[in-house]
Amino acid sequence: MDITVTVNDERHRRSVEPRLLLVHFLRDDLGLTGTHWGCDTSNCGACVVWLDDVPVKSCTVLAAMADGKRVRTVEDLDAGAALDPVQQGFVACHGIQCGFCTPGMLMTARWLLDRDPDPGEDVIREAISGQLCRCTGYENIVRSIRWAAENPEGER
Repeated sequence: MDITVTVNDERHRRSVEPRLLLVHFLRDDLGLTGTHWGCDTSNCGACVVWLDDVPVKSCTVLAAMADGKRVRTVEDLDAGAALDPVQQGFVACHGIQCGFCTPGMLMTARWLLDRDPDPGEDVIREAISGQLCRCTGYENIVRSIRWAAENPEGER
């Protein structure tokens, strides 16, 4: 089937299998490998992207369901040469360990901060509760998101 989807503000028209998952479309068809494919069961959250400005686990969305919609991936977070404050926070506060969960965490954190610029620790933990991190124990991830909240312009 033919689909047209806007990914990171770039329009793409492709023929896809009806059963193709959005995560595979992004990675294999468009070469956007920042979105990680982890579990195929929607448990890990490494594949979180925004579909029309709503975070979704792209391993549970068919590419055909994105037809006519906008997708934003982790590749779109940086603003040219500058990292997004969320990315800066993950670096500054050691929120990145192995890095596997990082793309999904970054996308969820950016979405949260766009809606609640000063979330408390409980709100942050709730927002990332659908994602698994096997390395950090979440403390540094929560600190990273708080850093971004406290530094909304980041370090320039």
